Amino acid sequence: MPRNLALLRGINLGSKRRVAMADLRALLEELGYTDVRTVLASGNAIFTGRTSRSTLERALQQRFDMQIDVVLRTMDELRAVIANDPFKGEVDDPTRYLVVFLDREPTLDQLEAEDFTPDRFVARGTEIYAWCPEGMQNSRLMKALGKPGLAGTATVRNWATVNKLVD
Repeated sequence: MPRNLALLRGINLGSKRRVAMADLRALLEELGYTDVRTVLASGNAIFTGRTSRSTLERALQQRFDMQIDVVLRTMDELRAVIANDPFKGEVDDPTRYLVVFLDREPTLDQLEAEDFTPDRFVARGTEIYAWCPEGMQNSRLMKALGKPGLAGTATVRNWATVNKLVD
């Protein structure tokens, strides 16, 4: 059985879209998944069992009465994200190094022509690695990556969180 990671988009960032991690774990167990655990309160769930994005999104909608987009990865795929780190050795603050997890390969034509200095990015498959040495709050790159049309669903985790998910 595959070991999966569900990355929930846009929850627990403000007071309106709250999902308690205990409630998320309970839902996943009710769906028949085993070895369920959550990591941090930002919508990261690890579990064993066959699944699909639509199954999870439908169950989340029914339980929490809100549309919650999900990006799925297997734990092997997550390990590959870490192994394929294009900025290895350059990053000095893992909270300013971000991975944008996408539901499909991105369309980057407009982004590749722009200069986002000091920020840099590399796309590899369905992930975009973004190094924002001055942080993401005022980052033109992160604003551009957040615009519609890049891919269907995107959710961001910093490098410290990505590594914690594998641990």
